[in-house]
Amino acid sequence: MKYHNPVLLKESIEGLNIKPDGIYVDVTFGGGGHSKEILSRLNKKGKLLAFDQDEDAKRNMIDDDRFTLIPQNFRFIKRYLRFYGVKKVDGVLADLGVSSYQFDEAERGFSTRFDADLDMRMNQEEALSAYEVVNKYSEEKLSNVLFQYGELRNARALAKKIIETRAEKKIKTSFELKEVLNEFVPKAIEHKILAQIFQGIRIEVNQEIEVLKEFLLQIPEILNEEGRLSVISYHSLEDRLVKRFIRNGLFEGEPEKDFYGNVNVPMKKVGKMIVPSFQEIKKNNRARSAKLRIATLK
Repeated sequence: MKYHNPVLLKESIEGLNIKPDGIYVDVTFGGGGHSKEILSRLNKKGKLLAFDQDEDAKRNMIDDDRFTLIPQNFRFIKRYLRFYGVKKVDGVLADLGVSSYQFDEAERGFSTRFDADLDMRMNQEEALSAYEVVNKYSEEKLSNVLFQYGELRNARALAKKIIETRAEKKIKTSFELKEVLNEFVPKAIEHKILAQIFQGIRIEVNQEIEVLKEFLLQIPEILNEEGRLSVISYHSLEDRLVKRFIRNGLFEGEPEKDFYGNVNVPMKKVGKMIVPSFQEIKKNNRARSAKLRIATLK
């Protein structure tokens, strides 16, 4: 199965500062590229646990006694690590977003390139799909999704058009949705606008922002002293959350200061934000928007 070439592979794994006998977690297993690199740096005592809620990821299972695949959403990281007898780990890696494999599987409905049922679920067992968001959300709720997660200034107009259209006939496929919104998509920036529309709906379907927040809040509880967090994000919404959490331990506002003006935040950044080299982007176009942030317990 062709997933994607792991983005920022060397940089993200080196950011974990791997101890050969340590315990590590890859919360976005996918095609297993990052996991294989982590395993290559562990000795016989080392362990790697990986999360992936996508049923297709099971086909990439790694045959290694040191490896455990947990078929769950990584928002439940602490709960499932405890289930497997692990309280603390030495490092956590997250490569956020949708894999190239998921985009290229037409029937999943993630891509603007293929005509497919409106789905976009990373976990096929979840009830909420893109069809429900497009055909059942109120105008206000749909507008908020497109504005907040798609970062579209004309979200209200887009939502109004969808509501008017679906009153006559349900919008069932990705191409039908594109056709409905065609008047709002200038040809010169067609790909960009459509990508934002699909991104907004996909984030809502998979609760990606809520999942990321829940995940990050658990990191200080599960990391060993000097443990590392390595996160690759692909759009500003994700990167902003990661940056703020590392800096403040919060997603909004500023942390409280003590009597002496000091702030008590759980994490501290390691180095500067890292982006892919020109050479990597040339080999793997998916890497073009990637940003890597590394942090450790304070």
